[in-house]
Amino acid sequence: MIDLTNPATLAGTVAPVRKPEWLKVRLPHGETYEHLRGRVAASQLHTVCQEAMCPNIGECWGAGTATIMILGDVCTRGCHFCNVKTGSPRGEVDWMEPRRVALAVRELGWKYLVLTAVDRDDLPDGGASIFAQTVRQIHELVPGAKVECLTGDFAGDLKALDVVLDARPEVLAHNVETVRRLQARVRDRRANFDQSLSVLRHAKASGNVRFTKTSMMLGLGETEREIEATMDEARAAGVDIFTMGQYLQPTKRHLSVEEYVTPEKFMRLGELARRRGFRQVVSSPLSRSSYHAEQAFQLHGTLQPRRRHKLTKLT
Repeated sequence: MIDLTNPATLAGTVAPVRKPEWLKVRLPHGETYEHLRGRVAASQLHTVCQEAMCPNIGECWGAGTATIMILGDVCTRGCHFCNVKTGSPRGEVDWMEPRRVALAVRELGWKYLVLTAVDRDDLPDGGASIFAQTVRQIHELVPGAKVECLTGDFAGDLKALDVVLDARPEVLAHNVETVRRLQARVRDRRANFDQSLSVLRHAKASGNVRFTKTSMMLGLGETEREIEATMDEARAAGVDIFTMGQYLQPTKRHLSVEEYVTPEKFMRLGELARRRGFRQVVSSPLSRSSYHAEQAFQLHGTLQPRRRHKLTKLT
């Protein structure tokens, strides 16, 4: 078992730090997984699944679901929980990326794609046109594939958001990340709770997507009452899908974990969210924004992943 909450441990540079047993998982392995990983590399794709060492990678890839990061790997913002590089991409855009992504999706046989990206405040439209082109290319080359766009807030520019929505992704996701009180401490100063709600509200009102979705991290010092208030505001904004997972500190430079929330508490919070009428709720320590994303089209209710998160072989 390897402690995925400490990247330095994986590198062998520090002694392992004791974490709750429920945060330890088995790394994906096996001939099928290695074969698929090689095909992803050959397609020149950046998957959040790999770069974030997501504990659910084997299960999701095996279900035909993946999270692809477009628009490069340098973010113009500096959120205090995120380990993505911060800087200026200087307006650089790979205009061939949408086609390359779509071709890779067809080759790899993925049926549900989560497209996410770094924030690109250096671009006039925040990267919306690349999101839109990628959605259209996937729909064209892989009929029947569903696309979820996990976007930033486009600096509050709803016209830029409309560019993405006009491509008609099946899901528009945007994460509030944490409760209202902790926004300034956790996120970049250019992000805020009300701006995020406006993105979700506008997407729902557009009628161009089937579902809207948001996610939050727990363990940053929020109270249960604040979590419930976040659920209420998200539901009032028309959010259909609500997910919760444990915040894990990527490096010592990032925010410390204030609490390791137990699986039992995640289950109870998931039930509170379900009672509010969300179409789908995913709530567990190792849940991430795109975990079980494809199942929103298959069921109504709360998903409670296996406590130990044993990863299945890819088939």
